[in-house]
Amino acid sequence: MSYLLGIDIGTSGTKTLLVDRRGKIRASVTVEYPSYAPRPAWSEQAPEDWWRATVRSIRMALRQARVKGSQVTGLGLSGQMHGSVFLDSSGRVLRRAILWNDQRTGAECDDITAAAGGREKLIQMVSNPALTGFTAPKILWVRKHEPLVYERAARILLPKDYVRYRLTGEFATEVSDASGTLLLDVKRRAWSKELLGLLGIDEALLPKVFE
Repeated sequence: MSYLLGIDIGTSGTKTLLVDRRGKIRASVTVEYPSYAPRPAWSEQAPEDWWRATVRSIRMALRQARVKGSQVTGLGLSGQMHGSVFLDSSGRVLRRAILWNDQRTGAECDDITAAAGGREKLIQMVSNPALTGFTAPKILWVRKHEPLVYERAARILLPKDYVRYRLTGEFATEVSDASGTLLLDVKRRAWSKELLGLLGIDEALLPKVFE
């Protein structure tokens, strides 16, 4: 019999579900990890914690169900949105990820709105106003406050897409998560070259977008 794995990289932990082809749950495992608040209203996590939790939860689920890894024929990923993982050219993490509930980027949200020519024009570009939870203001915050990190950055990924990278070596995302970065032209379902240009963000930093 073959099996499927579902992996959710959540804010409090990673949950792995093993199901058979009939949809019956054969194992469910959650591995928790810490969050960090270096200042009030800041929220960060270590991407390596997500990876360790993913590996551990997969192994535990397989062991719990007495299933071999070779019997797993498909894997699905979901996870917390909006977080920012900065990687260097070797794929190493440059700093802890800034999470969806981090509130440090109010000034950057104002900068994005101004660069777009106002709130309505920004919504026309990316179908969203600038909110502190989104990824784009986090990118601008790092560029402004941690320029050495930004200079070394070769890729910027969302949380579940970092785990995908560790599993497969591929830099990729999909439209639902990408829409929450504030950098996706939602109507065209592709990165907004217009807004990226106005913000001075190189599209090469971002992963390919898939349905």
